[in-house]
Amino acid sequence: MTPPVSTAWKAGLASAALILAPAAAEACAVELILAHDVSGSVDANEMDLQTGGLAEAFEDESLVGVIEALEGGILVTMTQWSGASRQRQMIGWHHVTDAESAADFASAVRSAGRAWRNFSTAIGEAIAHAHAVGFDAPMACARRVIDVSGDGVSNEGRPPAPVSASIVAAGYTINALVIRGAVPDPVTQYAEEVIGGPDAFVEVAEGFKDYPRAILRKLLREIDAPLLVSRHDSAPHHSNAMAAAPVMAQPTGTTPGVSSTSR
Repeated sequence: MTPPVSTAWKAGLASAALILAPAAAEACAVELILAHDVSGSVDANEMDLQTGGLAEAFEDESLVGVIEALEGGILVTMTQWSGASRQRQMIGWHHVTDAESAADFASAVRSAGRAWRNFSTAIGEAIAHAHAVGFDAPMACARRVIDVSGDGVSNEGRPPAPVSASIVAAGYTINALVIRGAVPDPVTQYAEEVIGGPDAFVEVAEGFKDYPRAILRKLLREIDAPLLVSRHDSAPHHSNAMAAAPVMAQPTGTTPGVSSTSR
């Protein structure tokens, strides 16, 4: 039986409204999982430089300004990782939208402590754990990023490449901050086997003393990439989960998708 015209018209109008209505906006701009290497190669002084550098970055007015300009700010947490069975979320989720909430996160970084001191380096397990932490994010964000930092190649656990590819396929970008100084140089492994997703990149710190500058630059780049513009930075970024894009000419000795703070 055909419903009365008025009822059918109302039903049609409701359906049209559902079709034309914009999708619900995400509650924040970027979900950011900071995964920090605390393996045995990171001594107490280097750990202090890493902790202090990250905290200072969230107190920096340039980063705070970028976050305040984002609709919904960012959702951020921090994990620590070492060997295959050692990963832990050290700081719960913080919704950072302004200077006050950024300072709260910086304070949490300084007071987080260190979970382990004398174990191996399992990068594949570190990013797998970071991905699992993302399942419990309390709100939806427009972009999802895992930011992994480390100072050595993986020597335990699953190979990072297939783990990275799976995480990228789930919608994440994985960026890396590599702290140089170890032999073999870990930059190549991070560039070829760890990073992936849209605009993925490796930031390089020339030793732990360079870490504070590198982490600020990296956070600015992954939260608001247009802030950092140079010929080198504008080259396509390496991604192990996407077809290789044409690569612009690079300075001698550099790797596409890799930038060093020593310029």
